[in-house]
Amino acid sequence: MTEQHITEMAQAIVAAHSATFAPEGNRLPAQPVPAASSPVPAYQAALQACSALGFIAVDAECLAQAWLRQTQRTGHFDAAHWPDQPQDFGLVAADPALAFPACPRALGLYGVLPTAEWVGRMAHAGVPTVQLRFKSEDPVAILNEIAAAIQAVQGTHARLFINDHWRQAIDAGAYGIHVGQEDLDALQDAQLDAIRASGLRLGVSTHGYAEMVRAHAVQPSYIALGAVFPTTLKKMLTAPQGVARLQAYVRLMQQYPLVAIGGIAAEQFPEILATGVGSIAVVRALVNAPDPETAAQHLLACMQTT
Repeated sequence: MTEQHITEMAQAIVAAHSATFAPEGNRLPAQPVPAASSPVPAYQAALQACSALGFIAVDAECLAQAWLRQTQRTGHFDAAHWPDQPQDFGLVAADPALAFPACPRALGLYGVLPTAEWVGRMAHAGVPTVQLRFKSEDPVAILNEIAAAIQAVQGTHARLFINDHWRQAIDAGAYGIHVGQEDLDALQDAQLDAIRASGLRLGVSTHGYAEMVRAHAVQPSYIALGAVFPTTLKKMLTAPQGVARLQAYVRLMQQYPLVAIGGIAAEQFPEILATGVGSIAVVRALVNAPDPETAAQHLLACMQTT
């Protein structure tokens, strides 16, 4: 197998998938798909191709490994078939007994909110899933805000997730917690066991293939996929994923309840829901709205009619 042949394989992958994944202007015409005499070149070709398609290094590596497994499993290299089988990403070996408690596959409209007051307003407006993302270095303020959020959802049907502060969430009796990748990596096995044993649901943020594989290792209650569109709320280490990548992620991770997040406005709900996600998380669409309660009703209607 020559370097030229591997390059031709990589070009075939790019040509087959550039219309889906590559930015406008970087799309290539379809090319003949060469045969591979062994699976190893599939890895090398996929690594080149996925880098050319704009995937960050860890995701290109993850996809290349999946393409290798796909080629080994099927017995032939197929440039046209984007890997989407859980076994090719190593997603089938986890112990079901270690999974976190289940939550509904369709979490619906998901409000990510800065204070307990906001949590209460949106819960009473009918938003079915809310998250308190309270940023403070004051432990007393954190405790008070979580307790206030728990109180604020009383009498509603809202599921309350607490961002990051898992010990306080357990003590307060929240529905669940949500963590990002860095916070997940910081949790030790004993701490994950404590969260699981408490009965709290666990949601995890992901921003690509490698992080989805990492999230699966702890078998959370749901997985958040983003950022779909540009967002100014936080500095993102990865570029916006876009709807095409979101759709590919949904095909791979459909064993989990999935939440799309990141810069999603009401007019984009139809194309996001068409990917198969069961929930859309919003921040600015609620907290920056002139009338947040009216905005919530509009977004709830969008969830139901698309």
